[in-house]
Amino acid sequence: MKILLTGANGYIGMRLLPKLLEMGHEVVCAVRDETRLSVDRETRKKIEVVEIDFLQEVVPNKLPKNIDVAYFLIHLMTVTTKNFDELEAQAARNFNEYVKETNIKQVIYLSGIVNDKNLSKHLWSRKNVETILQEGPFSLTVLRAGIIVGSGSSSFEIIRDLCEKLPLMVTPKWVLTKTQPIAIRDVIKFMLGVLGNEKTYDDSFDIAGPDVLTYKEMLHQYAESRGFKNWIYTVPVMTPKLSSYWLYFVTSTSYKLALNLVDSMKIEVIAEDTRLQDLLGIQPHTYKEAIDMAFKKIEQNSVVSSWKDSMVSGNFNKNLEKYIQVPKFGVLKDVQTLKVEDEHKTLENIWKIGGETGWYYGGWLWKIRGFLDKLNGGPGLRRGRTHPDKIFPGDALDFWRVLLADKKKKRLLLFAEMRLPGEAWLEFHIDDNKVLHQTATFRPKGLKGRLYWYSVLPFHFFIFGGMIRNLANS
Repeated sequence: MKILLTGANGYIGMRLLPKLLEMGHEVVCAVRDETRLSVDRETRKKIEVVEIDFLQEVVPNKLPKNIDVAYFLIHLMTVTTKNFDELEAQAARNFNEYVKETNIKQVIYLSGIVNDKNLSKHLWSRKNVETILQEGPFSLTVLRAGIIVGSGSSSFEIIRDLCEKLPLMVTPKWVLTKTQPIAIRDVIKFMLGVLGNEKTYDDSFDIAGPDVLTYKEMLHQYAESRGFKNWIYTVPVMTPKLSSYWLYFVTSTSYKLALNLVDSMKIEVIAEDTRLQDLLGIQPHTYKEAIDMAFKKIEQNSVVSSWKDSMVSGNFNKNLEKYIQVPKFGVLKDVQTLKVEDEHKTLENIWKIGGETGWYYGGWLWKIRGFLDKLNGGPGLRRGRTHPDKIFPGDALDFWRVLLADKKKKRLLLFAEMRLPGEAWLEFHIDDNKVLHQTATFRPKGLKGRLYWYSVLPFHFFIFGGMIRNLANS
């Protein structure tokens, strides 16, 4: 079958893509920016890519006519705290217009469990999108899931951050809300199981794991799985805004996502039917099994995708191509060069930069800068990186975004997502004479930007000088 995969850069899309290719399907990936599709060269050869922004005016003849099935994976909760419901509705309507020109038979939509009478804005939006998609020229299959637990999922990373960093927690009362988590592995099984399955056409199904737990119980079971204890005390006085700040500063989540998550965490998310489980013969994993499977992937350095690599995990949601050409005029620069003895080793060091490896010099200064960025509404350093030694354009790298990563050309280019009075690039390049060039470029916005640059110049002298030496000699 020929399958249209929207949201191909997202957490679920990146998990589905290799499975669909393994099954022998032709896959058309719909992305806003082709340059940041995080796949290797071999995978890129096997797929067709079309650039479509479903929030913009519909452009005719963008999709192949012979599409059989589409996965609708466009979720915009992390884009804004105000009108993401309007944006999601617009994306769904535009999607319907795009596929009118194709021979599509089925659309599979991953929604949220909406059995509670009082829905949050997030869950109401998911249900509204279902209604809009039902008007399209195809049979709709809706899979309604609650919290998804897997390596790199936003829910798992938030739980992980809370438990690992705060053995003693004073929490809002929403931690007593019940939910029914599901392993990412089971979500993918269900999504593949309904593919082309006419028994699932024009129907919606709840998908969930076997455990109904409060968020507090989930935090406790995580700690038990990791071999330590944690203590959790609830208070009734923490407002949604304070709760959001609490999640934002303790975990790696963005403030927009935190605010929308808190709004949803007050609503019970419990499945009411197991029809699809019985139809497909799938026995979902328990919550503890999902945690164990997630850590196996982490320990094997085989995390396929992470929510952190989404553009909306930071402050940068524009087309990458606009920033690949580093400006030469009206900028301030710190340029470092150093002859390297082992070119291969230096390149490997560059490709491991950030995350657990760190920035090779002045680690405590980087941590302070990350903390200040977090205070100022930026992503800080907690996002880390998805892979320890693989980098793709569009990936998050602490408070940077990867613009270009070309190992053959021995060049890595990063763009700053930290809060700055200007725009910043950090580039590493090894030339044909085995000289490492490390260039920090800053384009200031007005006097404030220039004052910022000169105020941090003494720190740059130590940090950037030490960094290039350790990259070349580690």
